[in-house]
Amino acid sequence: MVGNETTYEDGHGARKNITELVEGAKKANGVLEARQLAMRIFEDYTVSWYWIVIGLVIAMVMSLLFIVLLRFLAGIMVWVMIVMVILVLGYGIFHCYMEYARLRGEAGSDVSLVDLGFQTDLRVYLHLRQTWMAFMIILSIIEVIIVLLLIFLRKRILIAIALIKEASRAVGYVMCSMLYPLVTFFLLCLCIAYWASTAVFLSTSNEAIYKIFDDVTDCPVAGKTCNPENFSSNESRLCPGAHCQFAFYGGESGYHRALLGLQIFNAFMFFWLANFVLALGQVTLAGAFASYYWSLHKPDDLPAFPLFSAFSRALRYHTGSLAFGALILAIVQIIRVMLEYLDQRLKAADNKFAKFLMTCLKCCFWCLEKFIKFLNRNAYIMIAIYGTNFCTSARNAFFLLMRNIIRVAVLDKVTDFLFLLGKLLIVGSVGILAFFFFTHRIRIVQDTAPPLNYYWVPILTVIVGSYLIAHGFFSVYGMCVDTLFLCFLEDLERNDGSAERPYFMSSNLKKLLNKTNKKLVES
Repeated sequence: MVGNETTYEDGHGARKNITELVEGAKKANGVLEARQLAMRIFEDYTVSWYWIVIGLVIAMVMSLLFIVLLRFLAGIMVWVMIVMVILVLGYGIFHCYMEYARLRGEAGSDVSLVDLGFQTDLRVYLHLRQTWMAFMIILSIIEVIIVLLLIFLRKRILIAIALIKEASRAVGYVMCSMLYPLVTFFLLCLCIAYWASTAVFLSTSNEAIYKIFDDVTDCPVAGKTCNPENFSSNESRLCPGAHCQFAFYGGESGYHRALLGLQIFNAFMFFWLANFVLALGQVTLAGAFASYYWSLHKPDDLPAFPLFSAFSRALRYHTGSLAFGALILAIVQIIRVMLEYLDQRLKAADNKFAKFLMTCLKCCFWCLEKFIKFLNRNAYIMIAIYGTNFCTSARNAFFLLMRNIIRVAVLDKVTDFLFLLGKLLIVGSVGILAFFFFTHRIRIVQDTAPPLNYYWVPILTVIVGSYLIAHGFFSVYGMCVDTLFLCFLEDLERNDGSAERPYFMSSNLKKLLNKTNKKLVES
């Protein structure tokens, strides 16, 4: 109410409802509160940035230390994980049996699941013996499958562990590879800056369009473009009630009509350049680690600057192959973006078939993108090893992996587990340390921690930064594992241990596979 009235004069001779004033005040308060929140967050950063940097340095040291310790602890961690899974499943079977035995004789516990039917309260099923019997059977089947897999895949698990240990040694000898993600990050920032600036220029190249409007339907000039500054009296004479009014923000030239296509092309170029930068990093790292594997006497035969040499070879000889692989991936990614755009436009339409078709297309192209990324990664490794073109390398890598599909699956799962464990360990440890520090719960440094408006600001920053740092370190390590694995498979297929074709694998791998090099000193 304003003066016991629900309307007020806005100062321009018009009366407006008081609810509009209330809504405006709410929006103004929202803007002011957002500004105050931003200022407080900025103040927190100004007093805590030093400690945030220290937390990120701790995360970097822990990531490097974890990779170095994998040389000694990889086998222990993998086997402890396997034993823990077996014990947990065993306890689950025991618990299901105890519940099954406890419910014997209780009223209503012998009702079958079919007779009970569907119930919204899932706790009802826990009072049936048949439920616990089903759980016990399922867990027993899973337990038997895991035990059988361990019996038949034991040697392949040992090979995967040996390759992970060997990758840790390779990273130790090519330590500068840990800094290469900074180069990739810098190049990706350039790509993002190019895409963003171009997109902004295209978006702001529109102009205000004015049209002639008239209440009379038979006005001959209605709908034509006009200029409000020099709206002539000729139009007013033809249509006395005509007026020049703003219609939309855009343009009617061929350039303006092509703006959407230009934005799509700009996004496509961004995908192409970003994928090229990532491909360059993968080939560079693969070349450095491949030079380590194919050194007969490690590390004496390793080149002086393996990372720089691999980077130079990639730019000099393999630019076309990298661009072609990035192009294929960029085409699939831009199609996915267009499908997302169409999906947003079709949400208003109630067409179930169109929605089903769109969902199927999105799923198919998502799977295709994942497959192409997997194929490109291994193709780049083959390019770094042999220097062949993209198509030849992709074909050779694909068939080489298909001939060793079980080894691929075992190595992939083992490395995924170790990387997950490492990320959880690093991010969790640094995050907990940051929480206790910034909330003044560490008595030794209680007075050192800065006073904050929102203690979650530096904590979240440290957690996100720690994850990115750990991901960067483990991406290099993962590339090393994949490269050594492909080199190992090639070594097994192309060499036989003779003096003319000796094995290049480490002594641990040769011992594990009962392989020897004749007339040569063991590496």
